[in-house]
Amino acid sequence: MNESVELIMEEARDRMQKALEYLDFELSRMRTGRANPILLEGITVDYYGVKSPLSQVSNINTVDAKTIMIQPWERNMLGPIEKAIMAANIGVTPINNGEVIRINIPPLTEERRLQLVKQIKNEGETAKISVRNARKWANDELKSEVKNGLPEDVEKQATEKVQEITDEFTNKVDKLVVAKEKDVMTV
Repeated sequence: MNESVELIMEEARDRMQKALEYLDFELSRMRTGRANPILLEGITVDYYGVKSPLSQVSNINTVDAKTIMIQPWERNMLGPIEKAIMAANIGVTPINNGEVIRINIPPLTEERRLQLVKQIKNEGETAKISVRNARKWANDELKSEVKNGLPEDVEKQATEKVQEITDEFTNKVDKLVVAKEKDVMTV
């Protein structure tokens, strides 16, 4: 295959990989009824006038399957951390005992599980759309290469290869979605 075709294929694969990684990140942040520090990912705390990630101002651990414990490095950060968790609106209530903050993860109701499954499917569909957009981009680039002298049979082979890559990533998206759905529906 010619060099420009290789670059197009590489870029398409890269874009699809990014869509898959984003889906994986989004799914990891969804609450499944088990304590997981990733639930607190993205929460920032006002630390002496600077918005800092929660993980940079405290230790975050899971005590057991239902409890997350946050131990700030400075005791005066308990209040701001508690406020930041409440403001993040992640469906949990922090319990401040003056030394650490505990978050008890309540079990999910059947209704909430079904809502989460719907949300998981939506995230999966969004990822598939990104994968298909990468395929469309690659196919458009290949068509423009034909105008620049690329033989049509090479373009046809490359288009088929792009479809194979698309199918591969679509299957990976489906596997992530099914695994997360199973995780959420497991009581």
